[in-house]
Amino acid sequence: MSAGAPVAALPMYDFPDLVPAHDALWRRIARGLAARGIDAPAALTRGRDLPGLWRDPGLIFSQTCGYPYVTALRDDLALIATPDYAFPGCAGADHRSFIVCAASDRRRRLEDFRGAIAAVNALDSNTGMNLFRAAIAPLSGGRPFFSEVRVTGAHAESLAAIADGSAGLAAIDCVTFGLIARHEPGLVSRIAIVAETEATPGLPFVLSAGLPAATLAAARAALFDALADPDIDEARRALGLTGARVLAAADYRRVLDPERAAEAMGYPTLG
Repeated sequence: MSAGAPVAALPMYDFPDLVPAHDALWRRIARGLAARGIDAPAALTRGRDLPGLWRDPGLIFSQTCGYPYVTALRDDLALIATPDYAFPGCAGADHRSFIVCAASDRRRRLEDFRGAIAAVNALDSNTGMNLFRAAIAPLSGGRPFFSEVRVTGAHAESLAAIADGSAGLAAIDCVTFGLIARHEPGLVSRIAIVAETEATPGLPFVLSAGLPAATLAAARAALFDALADPDIDEARRALGLTGARVLAAADYRRVLDPERAAEAMGYPTLG
């Protein structure tokens, strides 16, 4: 398939307060691409459905979740680099989830939440579902653990459901948790961390696998130039970005380890 018009999007942590920071980061990356002879859009695309975005043959820069990458998108996307974030729970290019309940809830052990309602941002989310499933699997006895799994559509909505008591337990990735703690401290003050999941590689920056190798090299160089540019220090601090690392597709196989472990314990589906 031939590449279409170039498209760039950074949808994974694009909260309203972070739109200016993402725009500044993208302008610097786009300038680096242009300097290397690569046509890049002047502005980020927002509001597209993610599966369609990630399969767009003109996708020149974006970010995706590790679980859909390894389960559905490996043939569609090429890895540019994986960001390092400066939030608790992050370790280099790895991240994890915080499993949370309402601060007003007296329960503080995972096993105490049998029969509760679980909130998940999406059923194909590594941090919201996959790592959550692996944490619950040893307690499940091969049977459903929750009375209901409620799909909220976003980690922020899952946090809101926990805070207002409409769900009992959720797994929130540590980057989202750190960003929301900065911008909505009142919400996070109503949340308690019950457990932390294991760590797996974080959300990679990607582009269409159908683009030339020279475009991938240019996108990677433009990203690292942007991460080193003092002119966008404020944007990087707002996003919590401290750097990035080039990982291979094989490194993301670790994302499937929690799934395999849960399946081995008779708990293939969060429930």
